[in-house]
Amino acid sequence: QTPAAPESSTSESRVTTTLKFFGGAAAGLAIHESGHIIFSAAFGANPRVRPLGGGAIPFFKVQHDPVTRRQEFVISSAGLWMQYADSEWILTARPNLRAEHAPFLKGILAFDLATSTVYSVAAFARKGPVERDTRGIAASLGRDGIAEPVVGLMVLAPAVFDGYRYLRPDSKWAVWASRTAKIASVVLVVAAGR
Repeated sequence: QTPAAPESSTSESRVTTTLKFFGGAAAGLAIHESGHIIFSAAFGANPRVRPLGGGAIPFFKVQHDPVTRRQEFVISSAGLWMQYADSEWILTARPNLRAEHAPFLKGILAFDLATSTVYSVAAFARKGPVERDTRGIAASLGRDGIAEPVVGLMVLAPAVFDGYRYLRPDSKWAVWASRTAKIASVVLVVAAGR
């Protein structure tokens, strides 16, 4: 009966680890969506959660009242900015995360990288719900908007650099490339609505 005990605790450990990982991913989603809600509320745009129709998987969207193009840029970007902030915090505080047993933090980071990748693919293809962040960002930049695939590249860059940082924590160039891409996405607010 002694051999059964380690097997049982290992099974429990796997279940607990998996639950923590998915809990981290859920936290990543909450962090992302909170950015949209916070900035919509800050602009007095009456944020509200509504079901997102037309998808294979039931999901939701955060809607808001009409705003200026610059405000739309900020609201559409805010979820990604929140992701960039939490990924930066995680990878700076725990640069060797890959070697650690930290399923919750790995779940947040996995959500961030996957979400940026999915948004990039949607931007390249110009497909998905009309409320997608990359479309809102593209429509808000410059005088007449910019091509959404360009925004897809801007969103993908931090994910690629952060993924590389996770795999190669000693890479200094990836740290600075990631931070530069993230800061540039915020600085673009000066080009929004012009």
